[in-house]
Amino acid sequence: MNYYKEIHDVSAVSLDKISKLKHIALDMDGTIYNGKTLFPFTIPFLNQLRSMGITYSFLTNNPSKSTADYLIKLNGLGINATEEEIYTSAQATIDYLKYNHPNYKRLFLLGTPSMIEQFGQAGYISTQDSPDDEPDALIVAFDRSLNYQRLCRAAWWAKQGKPYFSTNPDWVCPTDQPVVLVDCGSICACIEASTGRKPDYTVGKPQAAMLDGIIKSRNLKPEQIGMVGDRIYTDMMMTRNAHAYGILVLTGEATLADVEKADFEVDLILPSIEVLGNLIDYSHQKENNV
Repeated sequence: MNYYKEIHDVSAVSLDKISKLKHIALDMDGTIYNGKTLFPFTIPFLNQLRSMGITYSFLTNNPSKSTADYLIKLNGLGINATEEEIYTSAQATIDYLKYNHPNYKRLFLLGTPSMIEQFGQAGYISTQDSPDDEPDALIVAFDRSLNYQRLCRAAWWAKQGKPYFSTNPDWVCPTDQPVVLVDCGSICACIEASTGRKPDYTVGKPQAAMLDGIIKSRNLKPEQIGMVGDRIYTDMMMTRNAHAYGILVLTGEATLADVEKADFEVDLILPSIEVLGNLIDYSHQKENNV
């Protein structure tokens, strides 16, 4: 079946690259669901991947929920995921600190209680909102429980020159609700406007580290990883940095107008993961001369 007729300009080169994919890294918000709404094609797509022997994982720049929270959410949506299949920017930040700054133990964490608990389970001490409880570093995240006083304390520690890291650069978080969810990048912009400080390092997408862990743990080559997401400046930029294959889906933030304005060329642009599943199926059939 010629599935790829449903989109334009899928070249033979693209189909060849798709046929080599052994693992699909999936962004969550805007890619497999929107807010609390699972896309109707998500579970069939995951079943399709399994039937073809292609593994997958869920990546998200949203650190406001722990791995356990995401497992509960995915299970509630009908997706039976495992801990090994989920990697959040909070986990990536923990890994980054452990490998690059092992002496930082006391952190002022501007994040949700769930995220703070996750850092605690990893051995970090969360400092209090007090000038006397001095942290080794400041961590700013997407904080849906944002408290003005704690925001001011975070700005204070940034002003004092404390090492300053953010979990992700996203300006807004996708949602199916009639509201704008102000994300970590916007919170950091607030701190920058009031202190002149930008984060010393932003850990989540688009940093290659979010994909490098999958590549190394699964003993794969970068070109065997397909990163699927709805954002150019995080998902697709990370793919570019990690030298993997990037698939932009138009079910979330990015539009075709955004693609035209992008500073680099996206590997493949599709309406949804449903079309990607059909293309993978077709490329495999073609390769096997079915």
